[in-house]
Amino acid sequence: MIAEVYVEVPVQNVNRPFDYIIPEKWQSIIVPGVRVVVPFGSRKLLGFVSKIKSVTDSSKLKEIEGLLDIQPVLTDELLELGETLATETVCTTIAAFQVMLPAALKGKYEKNIIVAPNHSALECSEEVQKLFENKQKLVWEEIEKSDLFKQIKSEIQKGILEIELVVDSKMKVKKERFIRSMKSPEELQVILNETRKNAIKQRKLLEFFIENEDVEIESAELVDQLEITYDVLNGFAKNGILKIMEIEQYRDPLAHANFTKTEKLQLTQKQAKVLHPIVQSIQQNTHKNFLLYGVTGSGKTEVYLQAIDVALQGKKQAIMLVPEISLTPQMVTRFKSRFGDRVAVLHSGLSNGEKYDEWRKIVRGEVSVVVGARSAIFAPFKKLGIIIIDEEHEGSYKQEETPRYHARDIAIKRGNYHGCPVVMGSATPSLESFARAKKGVYSILELGSRVNEKALPKVTVVDMREELRNGNRSMFSMPLYEKIGDRLRKKEQIVLLLNRRGHSSFMMCRDCGYVLECPNCDVSLTYHKHNHQMKCHYCGYDTSIPNVCPKCKSDHMRFFGTGTQKVEEEIARLYSNARVIRMDVDTTRTKGAHEKLLNQFENGQADILLGTQMIAKGLDYPNITLVGVLAADTSLHIADFRAAERTFQLLTQVSGRAGRHELEGEVVVQTYTPEHFAIELAAEHDYDHFYEREMIVRRKTGFSPYFFMTLINVSHEDLMTTMDAARKVCAFVRNGLSDKALVYGPTPASIGKVNNRYRYQCLIKYKNEPNLLNVLHELNEQFGLSSGKQGVYLTIDMNPNSML
Repeated sequence: MIAEVYVEVPVQNVNRPFDYIIPEKWQSIIVPGVRVVVPFGSRKLLGFVSKIKSVTDSSKLKEIEGLLDIQPVLTDELLELGETLATETVCTTIAAFQVMLPAALKGKYEKNIIVAPNHSALECSEEVQKLFENKQKLVWEEIEKSDLFKQIKSEIQKGILEIELVVDSKMKVKKERFIRSMKSPEELQVILNETRKNAIKQRKLLEFFIENEDVEIESAELVDQLEITYDVLNGFAKNGILKIMEIEQYRDPLAHANFTKTEKLQLTQKQAKVLHPIVQSIQQNTHKNFLLYGVTGSGKTEVYLQAIDVALQGKKQAIMLVPEISLTPQMVTRFKSRFGDRVAVLHSGLSNGEKYDEWRKIVRGEVSVVVGARSAIFAPFKKLGIIIIDEEHEGSYKQEETPRYHARDIAIKRGNYHGCPVVMGSATPSLESFARAKKGVYSILELGSRVNEKALPKVTVVDMREELRNGNRSMFSMPLYEKIGDRLRKKEQIVLLLNRRGHSSFMMCRDCGYVLECPNCDVSLTYHKHNHQMKCHYCGYDTSIPNVCPKCKSDHMRFFGTGTQKVEEEIARLYSNARVIRMDVDTTRTKGAHEKLLNQFENGQADILLGTQMIAKGLDYPNITLVGVLAADTSLHIADFRAAERTFQLLTQVSGRAGRHELEGEVVVQTYTPEHFAIELAAEHDYDHFYEREMIVRRKTGFSPYFFMTLINVSHEDLMTTMDAARKVCAFVRNGLSDKALVYGPTPASIGKVNNRYRYQCLIKYKNEPNLLNVLHELNEQFGLSSGKQGVYLTIDMNPNSML
């Protein structure tokens, strides 16, 4: 038999399956989706088996040399999806396969065979039992060469044995040592009577197991509880009185949390109305795409929970996607409290070991619900009943590295494969999704009011130009200053949004106008006061603060602009008794910091939560009555066609944090452009009119959703080389596409240099271009071969999320 194998070499000229002979001993074992080791040139490389066949066109075939899996790590569905993803995002198939797997399966590893939890080697055949005599595990390389390999595979499929994966010789399946007695209480009593009176630790241990018959206890807990030593345990184990067992334990990121079981809530009539067609789709195994368009606080999450419950009752599984910044402890708690241990959580805050263990729970069928960020869309479920994408408009659902996929597109493909509904929820849907709903491509479901019928918070827009004219040069307008003071007196909580971290935006010489810039990128450096450094937020470069201007030697260097650190200082100056929590990338770098800070705020240990956009979503606290947006213009005036849409979405989302419960909520938006329709309509919570206005702009300027777009980026350390390569790329694309396609460029990127690489772009706009993918794949292959040695990088982004 012949296996088609995609080899782990992520370059275009080997982006195809290679044929290898399956050795006789693995004929019935190697199946599509397993990883193998194959000879490739002079190297031995990891590869993925995509197909088994009996005929090949190749004359000289090599044999597969190693087998890494008994059970496939990629299902048939994911194999097919990977090949489609590679085609549609113009990347290598191996890159598409790798993005579907946890990092623990991508590195170097060694493999062992161990007895599965709650099983014994005595359940295996006699031949296999002998292999485990005086051994805790079997080395995979030795077993695969033995005659018992098929028997071992059979025991693995029965669940008696399993594979232990050790990554980079560091990560292992986590084991805990447990102790149990091998003697009856009567036998232990005899041993106790014969034990010396002054052997206190031994007597304590014997007394414990006499009183606790058949108990299995963790060794560390036993040592701590009885105040004994491990030597005592080991001595009793050596004498056959106790047995020390190593039992697998999952690395549980939520082990410290206690979840109180919750029951489903009584739905409002509006909630029940939108749930009904979703339930019908689940029960009829029909694929439909729903856009759940509901204002903040309208009860979308409860609709999600009850829809998932219907899927679980039908013995199906569910994926719940949440933007990374919305995956708060509060959101996780809602799902864990409702569905308990049936929930796995996947996000970037987990260690590689925790992600691997959560993935294994999914593969083993121990969980039925996955709650996670973008990559959770690849959860290897085999019987999906529903896929939900919360805050579907969020830009983080688009991956910015290869493969550049959008989770929404993957969700729709998987929903179609499994015959299940895909529910996309948002108070501010992306223009593309709302346009599809208007055309009937998606079914629209509306929740137009909050669950408790409370009004949406009143929004006051403050013109900061008027504040300046009135002599107020503070970062706080008078209305916001007074309202913060009022809430502090009432012991109510406040959320302040400033989408700019650091202390000051830039440093400038007031004599000659010189701005301190990053030497590697075309951006100014940002001042971070906590370590007195000027830092680049693109490449990570940092430097000390100059005493004099590097250009004119003047000592009139000053900081300009406002970051979260500076706002924190100003709050301390104006409200000396206010307790402030600052949440930005700098304060949430360490593991668990995000959760810790939000728990402090929820428990009333702070009055003001100050942060960047990470605080705009997912917060539902009853005591928040005031939201202040300090600079609504931050995201409005950037060189990106989605700037107005992102500003409207951010303002609407953060406004929704106020007044979600009994207390009335209020929002103050500070801006220098109050007349912009995105700000005016966000203040009125009017998405429908915003959609109409922004669609007019998009039609006039020829942007999505009226046109599809592809952005090609070319970069190199030398400017002239970059320009020359970009010209060739644009010419190649123009020659290959029809006259209806609009090709712009080459033009410098908005940020012309990042990390010492110059950047040029080519933008393609089109409505229907059947030959586009062929042209892009040919470009990627030819350009990669000719320019790779020159150090020119080419990236292709279909329907880019940003033009920067």
